[in-house]
Amino acid sequence: MNAQELQRLLQSSPPPQLIQVLPEEIYAAAHIPGARNACVYEMTFVDQVRALISDPSACLIVYGAGDGSIDAATAVEKLRAGGYAHVQDFAGGLAEWKAAGLPLEGSGNLPHAAVPDGEFRVDTEQSVVRWTGRNLFNHHSGTVKLASGEIRLARGELVSAGFVIEMGSIACEDLTDPAYNGMLIAHLRSADFFDVERHPTARFVAKTVEKIHSCTDGTPNYRLKGEFTLRGVTRPLEFPAVIAAAEDGRRVTGQAQFELDRTEYGSQYGSGKFFRFLGKHVVNDCIHLHIKIHADSVA
Repeated sequence: MNAQELQRLLQSSPPPQLIQVLPEEIYAAAHIPGARNACVYEMTFVDQVRALISDPSACLIVYGAGDGSIDAATAVEKLRAGGYAHVQDFAGGLAEWKAAGLPLEGSGNLPHAAVPDGEFRVDTEQSVVRWTGRNLFNHHSGTVKLASGEIRLARGELVSAGFVIEMGSIACEDLTDPAYNGMLIAHLRSADFFDVERHPTARFVAKTVEKIHSCTDGTPNYRLKGEFTLRGVTRPLEFPAVIAAAEDGRRVTGQAQFELDRTEYGSQYGSGKFFRFLGKHVVNDCIHLHIKIHADSVA
């Protein structure tokens, strides 16, 4: 149905039950007159609708943002699976209703994030690097802390980034036996792996930052190309990252996941590139890293 058809249905007697399926802050800002609200992004969506409309035979029309968003179609599927037999969607949603010049209720103040600008310093307590190391038969995982880091934005766009990892903070989360856990950490700190005594930190510095224009929310929006230094060896490194700012523009969060080949930095222990007949002693060359950075404005 289009906006005019929906308007006629809402003027019929009795009118269908109209539900906006977007978050409550969007509903408060703008909704079609007479619409009620239940958010399809929440696990309790069908229960929310049941609290509003208990009769499963009621005629329901759901709508969301429109403009290609599948929120309303998803709501239809969930409601039909939940026992509502007469559900339609107004696929054009808010976008089509507004474009048709039809009235909306609400404050009109759709939420929008401030445009961040300037330097942001990493919060080392809330930021973390998660690691996973594997071999053919097993894997271990844990964390390592950031010692420092900076992110710089200009008019909302990332222009530079860098961080320092405190290698001595490496910890394992999956080994519950204290003795085995301690043995693994000592091994990782040794020259077999990260040689922490001689090289207590690792560092990444982005040399170029490229915007990924095809991104959508939740997918990488930048590609960082730079240099990573580990065990005193500096090698080129590039990876995609998600960079987003809080609504007030005072905090920036960055996330990235990538594989790092430890052998390129001199860690040869258990590598099939350098040893033969390893059998159960083989250790994968690549370590998986998941970096999550929270950084606050220094202005």
